[in-house]
Amino acid sequence: MHEEEIRCCLSLLDLPGAGAGTALRLIDAAGSAAAALGLAPARLQALGLRPDTVSALLGLDGRPDPRSAAPCEWLLRRNIEVLSAASTGYPPLLRRIACPPPVLFVEGAVAALASPQVAVVGSRNPTASGRELAFQFAAGLSRYALTVTSGLALGIDSAAHSGSLEARGTTVAVMGTGPDQIYPARNRRLAAGIVEQGGALVTEFAPGTRPEPHNFPRRNRIISGLSLGVLVVEAALPSGSLLTAQCALEQDREVMAVPGPVRSPLSRGCHELLRNGAALIETPEDVLRALGDRFRPPDPVAEPGAHSTGDAAIAFAALTADERRVLDATGFEETPAETIVQRAGLGAAAAGAALVRLELKGLIVSGAGGYVRAP
Repeated sequence: MHEEEIRCCLSLLDLPGAGAGTALRLIDAAGSAAAALGLAPARLQALGLRPDTVSALLGLDGRPDPRSAAPCEWLLRRNIEVLSAASTGYPPLLRRIACPPPVLFVEGAVAALASPQVAVVGSRNPTASGRELAFQFAAGLSRYALTVTSGLALGIDSAAHSGSLEARGTTVAVMGTGPDQIYPARNRRLAAGIVEQGGALVTEFAPGTRPEPHNFPRRNRIISGLSLGVLVVEAALPSGSLLTAQCALEQDREVMAVPGPVRSPLSRGCHELLRNGAALIETPEDVLRALGDRFRPPDPVAEPGAHSTGDAAIAFAALTADERRVLDATGFEETPAETIVQRAGLGAAAAGAALVRLELKGLIVSGAGGYVRAP
């Protein structure tokens, strides 16, 4: 997209009283963001725009807002691709949802957005086994040439992105911020790896948009909208992951869930989905069966040293009871040792010994303020 059209897209997103639906109507009516800025007053009123939105558009006199110059320069300097709903590179599956994003900002491979995708989502604070399952499911799906899509959050999202990268697959991260902000900040290295390996970071939010709570439900509809189906791995009730699953249902996507221990709060969301008809998933191959005619897989690509989800369960089972309790008590943000001891319900000596063993096994990393689960 050329500079003038980028600035016009930014101008539409910044109109007073104009949400995603308004910007989309303008682009669809005019054929481009630049043409939308030049629509006649009668045409604008016929689109049902608010008076203040019409007034702001007419005040631009067919030219992009001067304030769009600085963010446009940043986008061009960083090689961020900008796609409007009228662009030929706009992902076709996303275009068909009820209210597609009028503009997408993409860092990395735009082609990844049109590839066959499965979303893997779940809790930000999963158990060790849940995190391992998400990692292994993502790796397994990548070996069937499926792009793994998630939200770049801590927990299941990060594990899914990491599993895809480990299998040399492609992964897409849909963000709830502008393209100039990685949230959470500790996932900057993960985000860079996604781009370096041929994936993409994508957002509908303009540069400068901070991670406000109301952004993430909007992000969730993009995660599901890009995907053939949504796989939920560990989710409480209520849960943002269930909102993504609801979006998937509304968009006629496949909804899938991994069952868990009946007494775990993180199983309740998945079990609720299963009660309501979601496909029960135990292996990556179950995902392929659930997708049916939506996706025809090639033969899986074997990776040296690759493990199945069964191997993951064996590896987790090899931990001692103390190690499991300590690992589950360790967060994805740096957790003080005293907090881990309290959460695990162990004596200080037993918890300390388990921390040492887990660090030697590469499952946790120590820092100045405590311990954090290994990425």
